[in-house]
Amino acid sequence: MTQTTQHAFQAEVQEVLNLMIHSLYSNKEIFLRELVSNASDACDKLRFLSLQDDALLEGDAELHIDIAVDKEKRLLTIRDNGIGMSRDEVMENIGTIARSGTKRFLEQVKQGKDDGNQLIGQFGVGFYSAFIVADHVTVLTRRADAEPGEGVHWSSDGSGEYSIGQIDRPHHGTEVILHLKEDEDEFLQDWTLRSLVNRYSDHIGFPIRMLETPPAADDDGEDAETPAPEWKKVNQASALWTLPKGEISDDDYRSFYKHVSHDFEDPRCWAHNQVEGSQNYTSLLYLPSHAPMDFMMQRDEPRGLKLYVKRVFIMDAAEHLLPNYLRFMRGVVDSDDLPLNVSRELLQDNPTVRKIHAAVVRRSLDLLGKLANDDAEGYQAFWGDFGTVLKEGIVEDNGNRERIAGLLRFTSTQDPEAGDVVSLADYIGRAGDDQDTIWYITAESLAAAKHSPHLEIFRKKGIEVLLMHDRIDEWMMGYFHEFEGKKLRSVAKGDVNLANDTESAEGDDKPEVSEADSALLERMKAALGESVQDVRASQRLTDSAACLVLGEHDMAPHLRRMLEQAGQALPDSKPVLEVNTGHPLVRRLADAGDSDFEDWTHLVHEQAVLAEGGQLDDPASFVARLNRLILATSEAA
Repeated sequence: MTQTTQHAFQAEVQEVLNLMIHSLYSNKEIFLRELVSNASDACDKLRFLSLQDDALLEGDAELHIDIAVDKEKRLLTIRDNGIGMSRDEVMENIGTIARSGTKRFLEQVKQGKDDGNQLIGQFGVGFYSAFIVADHVTVLTRRADAEPGEGVHWSSDGSGEYSIGQIDRPHHGTEVILHLKEDEDEFLQDWTLRSLVNRYSDHIGFPIRMLETPPAADDDGEDAETPAPEWKKVNQASALWTLPKGEISDDDYRSFYKHVSHDFEDPRCWAHNQVEGSQNYTSLLYLPSHAPMDFMMQRDEPRGLKLYVKRVFIMDAAEHLLPNYLRFMRGVVDSDDLPLNVSRELLQDNPTVRKIHAAVVRRSLDLLGKLANDDAEGYQAFWGDFGTVLKEGIVEDNGNRERIAGLLRFTSTQDPEAGDVVSLADYIGRAGDDQDTIWYITAESLAAAKHSPHLEIFRKKGIEVLLMHDRIDEWMMGYFHEFEGKKLRSVAKGDVNLANDTESAEGDDKPEVSEADSALLERMKAALGESVQDVRASQRLTDSAACLVLGEHDMAPHLRRMLEQAGQALPDSKPVLEVNTGHPLVRRLADAGDSDFEDWTHLVHEQAVLAEGGQLDDPASFVARLNRLILATSEAA
């Protein structure tokens, strides 16, 4: 070995290693599953590349994974003849973790807020699980397109540094050699390793082999030789998705999910479909139990399903098979109708892919619908993890908008404290046939939505309102105007006429305004100037003094503020100030002298801004104005 150099692990890798070595004891056997899965991926990649250049196989077309034990030296070796790695790939794949959110996840684990075992599946750090059972790990590897002298030797005891150097390696592939800790003797036993392979890796589509000594021949002679050990396959080595569903157990499905997703937990549910006819393909789709810690940061990262063509692995994240709003789905698609040399560019314009895409979307939505109907509690848990992402489909998938809308869940004024969410169908069922509108409000937080003054008249008349408080909601509702013949309307936009939503209009949907009140409103409008579009008597308010009302197509203040902070140029928009003319504070305005009238008017307006969770343009002037009025009131008393 030559050109050996020492390197320090990236800081976050070192933290991961510390967790692996000191914290993850309850399921330490998963290290074998992770290393075998990595070996399987390497074989998959070489099989695909060899379709265009069979010289990469170097005359060894039988791809396999070997597990070997040396009990005397306490060594466990996982070896494959797959694609292998170059020096740069070794340093990138083992020396760093280039995944957003890792640091935040590590902090939560340290604070006891999450199960450290989930780290393995969420951040692609399966290799490091070797340090759970080993005090020293060595990797020997060579890429299939490299010369024999360009092999790579990597070695570390997990203490913070690793060595890397160049070696002569006659064959492509990778060996991971684990020097087991003193208390890990069980992983030196053949029967233990076989049982772990059967439990976690039976479905892998390449032979997993172990040495086995055949029984001695029937020979009574004293000089009979002991047969030499032979490599024997210890897994079924069949692609699980190609088997008939009746031959696959639930445990098989769960085990395969962990192989596909590198998730530690079982999936929430799955759907296995085999299509034959004008198109032949198989899909196996999984819904994870929980979202990764960095899930909301992954919109632009590679995502999608594993794509196979006639059981040959093509690509790991075929994003053209899934829309962005279903990026939480995991699984595989295997097609008989695509060329084996299909590329990402060909996928984009391939009519077969478009048909498979449509079918996968339909199957995914069917799976979610079945979960919602059969397991309300499980669906609510799914919604808590992935609901915000699913809402993107309302905007992105017009063809499936009605189906997606049926899967949406919202908090409502019916029971906002309980934490339960309701569907649009639930809302319509409770509202009855007489109500032709689905009312909602968008806000920056649940508290802001729940306490909005816009809800006062709706509470008085017993009309349920959906409380939308995700950042995406205001954007989504710009594209979502009707569900099952009912219009969706914001309680904070435009005129509110509840005549069609109650048994009687009760004569108060259009408040009568006296001449004195009209004069007061005109005077307030003059005092506020360009701050508002208009000042008018409110139909919404029963307890509050005032609220801000937007036009039907205006953007909510919290979304507008977020886009402006992102540098977006937006058209000018001014709200209407609606005033409760019977409120004592407003009545106080009628008696105020000219010197106090402007202060009181601005105070009413600023209160309305704050009640919506908005931000004042000039907080210092608000404080000074409030102090003046408090002092003036105290002196008058």
